[in-house]
Amino acid sequence: MMKPLKEFIIQFVGLKAGEHFFEYHIDNTFFEHFEYDEFIDANINTTVVLNKKTTFLELHFEVSGTVNINCDVTNEPFDQIIKNEFDLVVKFGDEFNNENEEILIIPHAEYEVDIAQYIYELIVLSVPTKRIHPGVEDGTLDSEILNKLEELSPKSLEEKNENEDIDPRWNTLKKLLTDK
Repeated sequence: MMKPLKEFIIQFVGLKAGEHFFEYHIDNTFFEHFEYDEFIDANINTTVVLNKKTTFLELHFEVSGTVNINCDVTNEPFDQIIKNEFDLVVKFGDEFNNENEEILIIPHAEYEVDIAQYIYELIVLSVPTKRIHPGVEDGTLDSEILNKLEELSPKSLEEKNENEDIDPRWNTLKKLLTDK
């Protein structure tokens, strides 16, 4: 059993009804706790607004910042900007239940809530599935891997067409397309 990250345990029992703000700065040590090593580095600001109601709690999470990850194409590290938000309702019941993503049920006698897992998941899910260095997309990244890929890629169709004898009927069809 992992030791909980103390600063992410909110004791709500002593809080007055209404909104309470919590701010966290998250770096890689946070992810080490979850044994997650996809990020080279992380620099994320997280705000949590806890709205204490009479019979339940509303939590609003916002994360924004960067995670340094390797590009899927070139393996070059880059800073991926992330920004995301999530709402959680905490209700009281007979026993702990976190099966519903947006509703956490904790026992009536409970006086604190651990939000680390929610922040962790929100950040990890904010990273795009395909991790592409911005320099790959705008052509500014100079990378050996990219140069090799370029070298090995089949020449574009345009270049091929100029060098081969084309069935004249295709030219007529092409003309139809450009005459619009």
